[in-house]
Amino acid sequence: MDLQPITYSESATADRPWLASTHGLDTPLTITLDTALFTQGSHYTAPSLHQPRNVMQAGIPLGRVTVTGLYGPWDKDATDGRATFTGVLLADVPFTPGGTRAGAALFWHGVIAAAHIPGGLDVSAITASTAQIHFV
Repeated sequence: MDLQPITYSESATADRPWLASTHGLDTPLTITLDTALFTQGSHYTAPSLHQPRNVMQAGIPLGRVTVTGLYGPWDKDATDGRATFTGVLLADVPFTPGGTRAGAALFWHGVIAAAHIPGGLDVSAITASTAQIHFV
């Protein structure tokens, strides 16, 4: 028998066209996402042949659910606490299909180019915020 080890490596580059400055990158908050609140296609991509997990895209505007303390997509009409804008998802987050929670980083302080947020962001719709974000 002839065993031949195979080495496999993978790398990814952060794609954050919405990030207008490096200011605030050194102060993200560690948060937990409630993955049930996110929608496939709008907020994350489903597994594929070479990607066995769902992947949440960086830049998603977030809000905090008051009762659970978990984070979900910001929604100006939400009644669960997510109507208060808390920041954006700093980095892509892979999570297991069927999983209900995922660890993430919240970008809550810095400069964002709102026109480049995935799915868009109407800054004028933000009426309540705990983030210290400057939009350009």
